[in-house]
Amino acid sequence: MDPIVGKYIGAGLAALGMGLAAMGVGNIFGNFLSGALRNPSAADGQFTRALIGAALAEGLGIFSFVVVIFLLFVV
Repeated sequence: MDPIVGKYIGAGLAALGMGLAAMGVGNIFGNFLSGALRNPSAADGQFTRALIGAALAEGLGIFSFVVVIFLLFVV
């Protein structure tokens, strides 16, 4: 197999991480909203945890973006 083909396959697989991170953030806030509608008095205490979870998920998405850029332009 040509090394360039392997590079593009690896970059495509790493790019999946960005989409999966977006799905994770949607899942976090969807579940938070569902819980907040069921128990509004506990929503304020859980909002910070939802933001921390979203930040961690976005951080993994940004990390996978950096891996894609590294594979495409450096290697």
